[in-house]
Amino acid sequence: MAGYTGGQTANPTYEQVSSQTSGHVEAVEIIFDQRNLSYRSLLNCYWQLIDPTDAQGQINDRGQNYRAQIFYLSPQQKLLAEQSKRAISRDYRKPIVVPILPAGDFYPAENFHQQFYRKYPRRYRQLKVERKVFLYGKRWIERLTK
Repeated sequence: MAGYTGGQTANPTYEQVSSQTSGHVEAVEIIFDQRNLSYRSLLNCYWQLIDPTDAQGQINDRGQNYRAQIFYLSPQQKLLAEQSKRAISRDYRKPIVVPILPAGDFYPAENFHQQFYRKYPRRYRQLKVERKVFLYGKRWIERLTK
């Protein structure tokens, strides 16, 4: 579910979050069955989808409300997230800037923002291609300059 977390305002709106005054980030709440999908697998997928060296957003989405973060619910999740962060740091020349924070209140985004990728498939196909090209190129540059 798309939503907002990490800020000071209760029940923030998209306008408040995108104004970068509420302290929230846009986030996705993932509810999963650990019998079918491990938290470690989610972390591995997450690191592949973002640029962990960019503190100001991701690809075309820029600003504090788009910064990448990992939120944990238990000491075990925190430990796994920290381990995975250390492991991927070996693949980058720049520091990994993704903070690992305790989960706070999560506020679902307005209905318009739910399943946004299904409502705008053309935009997301293009973003998917751009993200793959960007991350592929970035990883090669990092490897070549190590």
